[in-house]
Amino acid sequence: MDEVTIDRELVRSLLADQHPDLAGLELRPVDGGWGNVMWRLGDELAVRLPRQADSGDGLRAEQRWLPALAKRLPLPVPTPVRVGEPSPLFARTWTVTRWVAGVPADLEPIGRPAAAEVFAEFLRALHGPAPDEAPTNPTHGGALKTHADGIEHWLSVLAADGRAAAARRVWADAVSAPEWDRTPTWIHGDLHPANVLGTDGMLTGVIDFGELCAGDPAADLAAAWVLLPADTAVRFLDAYGRADDAMVRRARGWAMLRALVLIKIGQQWEQGAPGGKRTWGPAGQAALDRLLAT
Repeated sequence: MDEVTIDRELVRSLLADQHPDLAGLELRPVDGGWGNVMWRLGDELAVRLPRQADSGDGLRAEQRWLPALAKRLPLPVPTPVRVGEPSPLFARTWTVTRWVAGVPADLEPIGRPAAAEVFAEFLRALHGPAPDEAPTNPTHGGALKTHADGIEHWLSVLAADGRAAAARRVWADAVSAPEWDRTPTWIHGDLHPANVLGTDGMLTGVIDFGELCAGDPAADLAAAWVLLPADTAVRFLDAYGRADDAMVRRARGWAMLRALVLIKIGQQWEQGAPGGKRTWGPAGQAALDRLLAT
């Protein structure tokens, strides 16, 4: 996968080469991250560097679009403030962003019901019409039916689970709903517990816009079950105010898919397989339970 080692010495050298005014700030590694490695830079900044060559496309999209979008968003996001260009030291683009404080929700779940309105306000602000030149991402923001051929692979994580039949019913209803046929909106595209931050149970920030694209807002509304406390999905959807029946059905399908992916990645950690995440399995199980309870 063309993965390289990104250590303190490399990050310091990159800063000294391209942004020397920042090179003297303290560097601290940040645990987590999937496609990118992150280092905290001083008190107010962070450095994000792609682990693999194909991760750079997401950073380029953030660099181009997120600074303008951030101005209208009511929660802190990691706004890019400097761009790192490919060089002999590191052959990929990288970014210096604003640091967003908080604890990832896979470590400390969002537990306060008032987070439903906070998150609805955030998505209402984000989900404006996207321009023609906005990036597209069929996997994260296209038609839900894109995943129909692979759903049995993800449902296999429930092979001996009494919830499997109910999960199939949710999926069947979701893919039978009318697809989004209006102007594509901006969507985050990857709203799962590791990509939102909280403090004392309240949602306080949204991070990792590497899948930012124009698409179906239902992909983001899945967060009603994937991220928010139990029994707050209706409260969230009421506050969002733009979701018709078809959108809600598709959102439940996206939530099902995200929950299954989280469970699978948790199982990989249990098996010692590459790419596994210890905290993602419990987050996926909780999301699935919330979804099937409604």
